Amino acid sequence: MVSRVIPVENFDLVIFGGTGDLARRKILPGLFRRYCAGQIPENAQIIGAARSDEGDEGFRKIVGDAIREFGGGRHCEDGTLDNFLERILYVRVDAMGDDGWLELKDRLRSDVVKAFYFSVGPSLFGALAERLRGFGLADDDSRVVVEKPFGHDLETARALNKTLAQHFDEHQIYRIDHYLGKETVQNLMAVRFGNMLFEPLWNAQYVDHIQITVAETVDVGGRGGYYDKSGAMRDMVQNHLMQLLCLIAMEPPARFEPDAVRDEKLKVIRALDPVDYHHIARGQYSADEHQPGYRAHVGDPRSKTESFVALKCHISNWRWAGTPFYLRTGKKLRGRGSEIAVVFKDAPHSIFGDEAGRHSNVLAIRLQPDEGMTLDVTIKEPGPGGMRLLDVPLDMSFAEALGDDADEVPDAYERLIMDVIRGNQTLFMRGDEVEAAWAWTDPIIEGWNRRGEVPKPYDAGSSGPEDALMLMHRDGRKWREIKA
Repeated sequence: MVSRVIPVENFDLVIFGGTGDLARRKILPGLFRRYCAGQIPENAQIIGAARSDEGDEGFRKIVGDAIREFGGGRHCEDGTLDNFLERILYVRVDAMGDDGWLELKDRLRSDVVKAFYFSVGPSLFGALAERLRGFGLADDDSRVVVEKPFGHDLETARALNKTLAQHFDEHQIYRIDHYLGKETVQNLMAVRFGNMLFEPLWNAQYVDHIQITVAETVDVGGRGGYYDKSGAMRDMVQNHLMQLLCLIAMEPPARFEPDAVRDEKLKVIRALDPVDYHHIARGQYSADEHQPGYRAHVGDPRSKTESFVALKCHISNWRWAGTPFYLRTGKKLRGRGSEIAVVFKDAPHSIFGDEAGRHSNVLAIRLQPDEGMTLDVTIKEPGPGGMRLLDVPLDMSFAEALGDDADEVPDAYERLIMDVIRGNQTLFMRGDEVEAAWAWTDPIIEGWNRRGEVPKPYDAGSSGPEDALMLMHRDGRKWREIKA
């Protein structure tokens, strides 16, 4: 059932920050899996660039160790890894100076696609872009991939976009959000726009509300210094959850083309109402006898940064007027999972009586773990004794549906990097989209800073603070369970 693999054009991919954690965990193992699938040409080049003095052989060892640790290990013993490592090169480069740039230029070819992955902090984006142009490494067909965070607020996002725009056109800039590369996220568009069953019901007349949840069991870990300056709102809502909201709420684009899709997403963001402060719940995970709490992890006993946030949002357009969207995300919660749940309204009249209960259909799209979809439908409870109703799921798990082929489905980074080489920007954010998201997010953050609000504590391993439960209970609704 896995679709056929279509090889990409020959390319040179330079990974700035090639020895860093993201490159080791995601980028390099993902490229190896695409190589094993036959999607990467035999004479492609992958060039690591960083400050350390590794050399080709030293970097090849780093890459080989990363692939064995983080993915693709079953191919390592048959010689495939050795073949892949022959395509790996390394150049020591000073991002803020002149060292290494001419050597890097000498290793690039003129007759292939050239892509530059900025797997570094945003403070280096401008310096890298300037030197790529200044030393003649990039041309008008080159692509640059930039990782989040895309700014800290609207002002810094505009400055970052302006810096990149000084050296590259918008069609060359790929702002990567790995959530958009997940198979289920793309299947969401197929379910919506490829099935007559759903699209006529995808509006305020039939949908009661929509829940988007991204729950994590981990704490802030080694990211405490960064996280305490960002919080859940900047780290997750402004990008990941915003993108999921756009895909679930947008109008059908005229064509499945990059700017057509991104135009519709932008309309959703611009139609979002300001969020009332009564419709926000913020929390910090607290300490217990076994582990420290958030404030100890970030080294600030007075921190007011949230590790959990839940919001009730409204979209002011004809399709969604009056339908609430509930968003929540947090760390140290009961379970790990990302889910979009479309909760349809109850039938307007039940012919079965009060004893049958009230029932509604729910379409749940699971992004992680166990990617798949379930549709809760109402049936008669088996057995004699009258008409009693219950809800049962029609379940489509990728692992079950694809069987042995499930392991061959590309992960998010694999898919997105291949889209960069193809020049397909559909699953990447445009500059005006990023700025619109910040324009909606900034007033929310400014509001609670102005009021001096302190996040409410919640127990590690719970579903978040009580305020988040009340956010739904006030509306006569309840969150879907976060399963351990």
